[in-house]
Order: sequence, then structure tokens, then C-alpha cells
Amino acid sequence: MLAIGVTLTVQVLEVFEDTLAQMVVLSVFVPLLIGTGGNTGNQAATTVTRALALGHVRPRDVLRVALREIRVGITLGVLLGVLGFLVASAFYGMQIGAVIGLTLLSICTLAAALGGVIPLIGRLLKVDPAVFANPLITTIADATGLIIYSLIARAVLGL
Repeated sequence: MLAIGVTLTVQVLEVFEDTLAQMVVLSVFVPLLIGTGGNTGNQAATTVTRALALGHVRPRDVLRVALREIRVGITLGVLLGVLGFLVASAFYGMQIGAVIGLTLLSICTLAAALGGVIPLIGRLLKVDPAVFANPLITTIADATGLIIYSLIARAVLGL
């Protein structure tokens, strides 16, 4: 699963290579954004996996869990997004700050939702969520996070 994830991430980077080449400073933030998505999603998955083990949630609670994790992701994304905006703006200008802030908000929201839902899907498929969830979340969060980042950069910077 991780090998597929790395391959997918590399493919996404290749698709958006021109965007990164036009504004090389964007590549500086790739590890931060990928790490944030993976960490956010995996923390949500750990919480939901524990709740599954304790019988507090079931796969039929997927909508309730997803909405709760989206709220958590938005909250975390706003906090990290503002911080990312301020730091990136101080060093690279407000446009780069806006790209980083908006991307952090988007990635945190998406990753938290994935982290909440994927363990429930694992349980539904009769796969151990503790084994199934984290590699899948990391793979999806990395690839989609890079796509989101590139699309936001293109829109904000006009690339």
C-alpha cells in the first residue's frame, strides 16, 4: 500500500511539475503540507479506531463521524492556516502566505474527514481498521493534498 502511495504521490508531483517550476518556492512547503495531512488524518483514524474498539461508534455512524471530523478539521485548518499564512507571508509575501494558509485549511479538513471515515469502511469490509486505515489515509492525503496545493497555487498566483 505504501509503495502504491509513493508512486501516486510522485505521479501527482510530475503532473504539477510546471507549476512548481514556475514558482520554485512552492516546493519548500511540500513536506510541511504532506506531513500535516498525514498527521491530521492518522490522528482522526486513531480516535475513530479506538471508538470502534470500545463500541462507541459503528459503521452505520459514518455520517455523524464524518461531520464531527470535518468540524475538527476545519478548526485545526483555520488555526494552522492562519499561522501558516502569517509565517509564509513574513518570508515569501502575502500571495504565498495565502496559498499556504488556504492549503492547510483544505488539507486538514479533507484529512480529518478521511481519518474519520476510513476506519469505519475498514470495519465494514471486515478488515482490521488499525492496520488498514493509516496507510490508506496517508496515501490519499498525500496525493490529494498535492493536487489541492497545486490548484490553489495556480488560482492565487495565476500560474
